[in-house]
Amino acid sequence: MDTENVAKHLRLLWRTDRVIADIRLRHLLVGLGLRAFAALIAVFGLLMLELAAYLALVQVTSAVLAAAALGGCNFVIAAVLLILASRAPSGREIELANEIHSSSMDALQLEARSLQADISNIVNHPLNKLIPLLVVPLATMVIRALRAHAGSENETANPPPDGAPTA
Repeated sequence: MDTENVAKHLRLLWRTDRVIADIRLRHLLVGLGLRAFAALIAVFGLLMLELAAYLALVQVTSAVLAAAALGGCNFVIAAVLLILASRAPSGREIELANEIHSSSMDALQLEARSLQADISNIVNHPLNKLIPLLVVPLATMVIRALRAHAGSENETANPPPDGAPTA
């Protein structure tokens, strides 16, 4: 378990979530703008049809047909804009962002399982982690003690000559 890997995966997860949210927000804003424009055109078309009905009641001329045709065209344009607004976002961008997001989540879950296994191992077998850390210091202490003990035995077994200085 490496905390650097966890931090890297969390940063990647945060970035991909941000990209996904940005893509969805752009899609919603474009769709909302197109819907608002379609609503504006529909209102204008309705006004033209009302104007056509008014002119038809007042007098029967070609201005009525022109206003009715213009109102019908406005409704067709509004319908086309509504269809464009309701289409799905670009699949390639969102697929890539979702793929990176899922791989980052998988890696983060793997790191979490590794951490859980390490903690479980430490709780169940606490000496397994301590023994490698204590072997070298204990071995050096034992070797020093044996050398000191061997040195003191050599001094008692072989006393220095009468004129030799002692250490």
